[in-house]
Amino acid sequence: MNSLVRTFIAVLVIAGGLLIAINRLNSSQGYSGADTLTVYNWGDYIDPDLLDKFKQETGIKVIYQTFDSNEAMMTKIEQGGTTFDIAVPSDYAIGKMREENLLLPIDHAKLPNLANIDARFLNQSFDPGNVYSIPYFWGTVGIVYNPELVGDLKFDSWDDLWDPSLRNNILLVDSAREVIGMGLNSLGYSLNDTNEAHLQEALAKLKKLTPNVKALVGDEIKMLLAGEEAAVGLVWSGDASEIMDENDKLDYVIPKDGSNLWFDNMVVPKTARNLDGALKFMNFMLEPENAAQNAEYVGYATPNAKAIPVLPAEIAEDKRFYPEPALTDKLEVYDNLGKRMLAHYNELFLEFKMHKK
Repeated sequence: MNSLVRTFIAVLVIAGGLLIAINRLNSSQGYSGADTLTVYNWGDYIDPDLLDKFKQETGIKVIYQTFDSNEAMMTKIEQGGTTFDIAVPSDYAIGKMREENLLLPIDHAKLPNLANIDARFLNQSFDPGNVYSIPYFWGTVGIVYNPELVGDLKFDSWDDLWDPSLRNNILLVDSAREVIGMGLNSLGYSLNDTNEAHLQEALAKLKKLTPNVKALVGDEIKMLLAGEEAAVGLVWSGDASEIMDENDKLDYVIPKDGSNLWFDNMVVPKTARNLDGALKFMNFMLEPENAAQNAEYVGYATPNAKAIPVLPAEIAEDKRFYPEPALTDKLEVYDNLGKRMLAHYNELFLEFKMHKK
């Protein structure tokens, strides 16, 4: 009898240990329960204090995991091995995820703070009606430059980049849509243009830019421009803000010819296990005070109109990063051009890069 009791107790202990181990494994891999929420976001793209505040207010612990590209994020969600309750993809990726049925629709009735979002940033082409996504951050593509090194150039037009005085003094972000889009905009075309004659015209003009191009680079563009390794750079506005924090001699401008208006939005992947918690988190991040705190920490522009008055004046009134509607209305969101056309853009970009060499 004693032997039987001991065996029974041993089985209970082993079972309990296995249960604890499974729960820990699930948490580490992003499996959520009612008291946890797994958020999949870009690195250093949220104020960690807000995660603690969310737990204090709701009792829900946030498991924060990061990705470094939209493609890596989509692949992981497609595979389905890891459960995420919230993800923060970019605009074009949201369009792809909608097409591939990777997202759940969002119940706006449970997001009263959605009313705080500036109407300019809702109902975009990649998600009409914001059925699947809620704005998180937004920005533009433009030019960072050092006024001390470029003479009288103000870069109010993309054409200024072709000025002979800038020989070997421009850094370009290593991205097909940004570079090809800049070439198209400089000719007065849409950055979503698919007309082959227009694309070839843009490529020919970009090839004429190569004497001025010092390099095409990735994340290191921020360090190089801040360190004055080049006078001019084609960058995203969020990167521009970081660069200018490091070197206050630099300036940022959005050329009047047109440019890109980009978004990173919160979505709910179809494998989410804590839908109620996901909606609570979205509504929490839409609180003006929280949105302002997050924007100040990350350095990117908030789409939350009610958060603007909460921000320090030097941030809220900086028209380089919070441009007026008269300018933003002229900017374009990248359309999902389809696999074949995107592959063609990449081929044109590769031809430009080979010409540079």
